[in-house]
Amino acid sequence: MHLLSEWWPAVAASWAALAWGVALRVLLKGARKPASTLAWLMVLFFLPGVGIVLWFLMGETVVGGRRRREREQLNQRLIEETAHLRPRAHQVAQLPEYQAEVSLASAVGGAPPRPGNLLTLMSDTEQVLESLIADIDAAREHCHLLFYIWLDDEAGRTVAESVERAARRGVHCRLLLDDVGSRAFLRSETCGRLRAAGVEVVRALPVSILRMLVSRIDLRNHRKLAIIDGTIGYTGSQNIASASFAPKRKYAPWVDCMLRVVGPAVRDLQDIFVTDWHAETDTYPKDALGISPTPQEGGVPVQVLPTGPSHDSEALEQMSLASIHRATEELVLTTPYFVPGPAEVASLCTAARRGVRVVLVLPARNDSKLVAAVSRSHYASLLRAGVEIHEFLDGLLHAKTLTVDRRLALVTTANFDQRSFDLNYEVSTLIYDSDFASQLRFMQMGYVERSRRVGWERVAQRGLGTRLWENAAGVFSPLL
Repeated sequence: MHLLSEWWPAVAASWAALAWGVALRVLLKGARKPASTLAWLMVLFFLPGVGIVLWFLMGETVVGGRRRREREQLNQRLIEETAHLRPRAHQVAQLPEYQAEVSLASAVGGAPPRPGNLLTLMSDTEQVLESLIADIDAAREHCHLLFYIWLDDEAGRTVAESVERAARRGVHCRLLLDDVGSRAFLRSETCGRLRAAGVEVVRALPVSILRMLVSRIDLRNHRKLAIIDGTIGYTGSQNIASASFAPKRKYAPWVDCMLRVVGPAVRDLQDIFVTDWHAETDTYPKDALGISPTPQEGGVPVQVLPTGPSHDSEALEQMSLASIHRATEELVLTTPYFVPGPAEVASLCTAARRGVRVVLVLPARNDSKLVAAVSRSHYASLLRAGVEIHEFLDGLLHAKTLTVDRRLALVTTANFDQRSFDLNYEVSTLIYDSDFASQLRFMQMGYVERSRRVGWERVAQRGLGTRLWENAAGVFSPLL
């Protein structure tokens, strides 16, 4: 007791100095997003001990200068080594009607828009898995798969078996799986059999005590990509998992949206895989760099936009805001996790008030109670502005899509939240075609038909406890 009383003033003073130091760091880092800065300061004020620990674990968006420099160098090397494979006259779409969107996406790190892409839009999990397995079974050269979650369930084992078959017949198979999202699979017997068959399996953003000292552990590779022989690509919201999604079965089925792409945009998806592979292995698959898919007759223009901490950190948020501002007639947004910042809320409300029909479709039952509370904390403001809010009833709507005036479409791996905007590695596809946008909108309206519309009466009748919980969650939403 004597020692405790003797050392306590020094410990308290040191802890206070550390808290003030962290607070100053928060202020120095917070010029871009004042709401996030204020939320962190509140955490440090009300929960100083917890706040300091959380800041060191999650407060800094650090991926390390080495990783950023390597990505930049590899991107330049890819451009130099494959310049002769890209016929400029045929591989850049001229889209004067969408020049603002094209310029913005290109300026923040996206590839140029590519013409001549045949797209297959899929919302059924079994259809996606059957199509992917068929393409893997037909592969001759290579299979590259990058996923946030790969479960060791029936779907995961079935896809793994197709990859194993491909590897045993001489196809070069590479799997890049997020170390958190796919942790159980990476330690499974199924994964062991893949490695034994010659499949290269690599952990993306591996988590360890040492890495915690130099970078955030919650920066994740949230991308979903498959590239087969460099000519067929898949991307969208679906992980390698059954619709029943065993870890959270009570919210099932998971309802997703995926694209199968044939055409020049596949090369841009391949480049994303190659840069991510190199970031983890210090090697890159040269056999994949000599493939440049040709435009397909009847195909549409597609622009691929990779985002994440190693890219322009505001790219995805800027594209989302630009898409909202473009709308003149209708805007339809589906997302499982709706944690908007002030700019997003203001843009959606402004669009509704200037006469745009704004339709927001979210899950009725979210697997994150905190995210659900944050989403609902914005309902009153959105409804007052005239935004339509629909809550999907038939499972967890996991599709991340946007259509603008039935002319512009966005299919992405990213949620409409601050984590996806700032922290996760994501990939988005912009489709500049009214026929495809109408097709995607038809899918979105199918979600609306399976939803209940949120009325003002429901929001107004919330109990005091519910309102306190939702509004308190909303205050801290910039930290999610």
